[in-house]
Amino acid sequence: MDLNPKLVTVFGGSGFVGTQIVQLLARRGYRVRVGVRRPDLAGHLKPLGSVGQIVPVQANVRNMASIERAVAGADMVINLVGVRFERAKQTFDAVHVEGAGNIARAAAAAGAKALVHMSALGIEGAETSRYGQSKLAGEAEVFKAFASAVVIRPSLIFGPGDSFFNLMGSLSRYFPVMPLIGGKSRFQPAYVGDVAQAFAMAADGEVRAGRIYEIGGPDILTHRELLERILAETGRARPLLPLSRGVAKLIALPFTILPFPPLLTGDLVETLSYDNVVSEAAIKEKRTLAAFGIKPTGMGTVLPSYLWRFRKHGQFDRHDHAPRVA
Repeated sequence: MDLNPKLVTVFGGSGFVGTQIVQLLARRGYRVRVGVRRPDLAGHLKPLGSVGQIVPVQANVRNMASIERAVAGADMVINLVGVRFERAKQTFDAVHVEGAGNIARAAAAAGAKALVHMSALGIEGAETSRYGQSKLAGEAEVFKAFASAVVIRPSLIFGPGDSFFNLMGSLSRYFPVMPLIGGKSRFQPAYVGDVAQAFAMAADGEVRAGRIYEIGGPDILTHRELLERILAETGRARPLLPLSRGVAKLIALPFTILPFPPLLTGDLVETLSYDNVVSEAAIKEKRTLAAFGIKPTGMGTVLPSYLWRFRKHGQFDRHDHAPRVA
């Protein structure tokens, strides 16, 4: 394959969404440099392109020197770095605000023609969510340093390897009840393939720059309806247990002292209490998937392809008319 001489640097490109984006960029012929904290753990990316096309490099968004090395000579820069919980120096402010600003400033100084930044949907109204407020502040830092940046705010992202649907499917196996936090808050899940396509197109300059785009799928469901959908797909009969914010935060406390990633945090409780849907303003101004010419993919065409493994009999319960089991 003839490689495009252009170079794209993707920060945080080894994760669930990043892997999809890196693969799309490689198919478009770009040389891809992937900035990650642990390049030794990003070897799975290399086979997604031709020999030498995809190169993981060490980069930490809290270290300006490493960022500058990662963006040196880059024509386009994509920032996907984010954290769902705080641990040691990886705080919301350090990653979402300072880190985002560092990348934007380095990209501008390196002469990059495009910068695409991942944010999150629903953050404008999430006043009590430190995660949401840090994402909002990070957007401001990005535009301050790189006025022509494109900011993309996806809703909950689904697809093989996602965190939310796979986690809930796994919990349905072992928990006698399913905890429900903010049951009335609404979500608009977006397919990872659609999100990745939007990022690749934005990096290519196929949409208007200097704007914020909101990405959601065709389905809008409350948190309760999402859990009911997951239970239906996994064939599990589990009652939903509504939890108030206070009770949910008490349950989350022990997770803060455990050495592994927490299932729940107090700030996540706050985040789950807010709507996570595309705004009317974005729809009116065509700052949605419509701007990319992408028809949103519904959950019904994707969820059955990987949630079957949480059924009682796994692959043997994959038929459309398989009985629902406890």
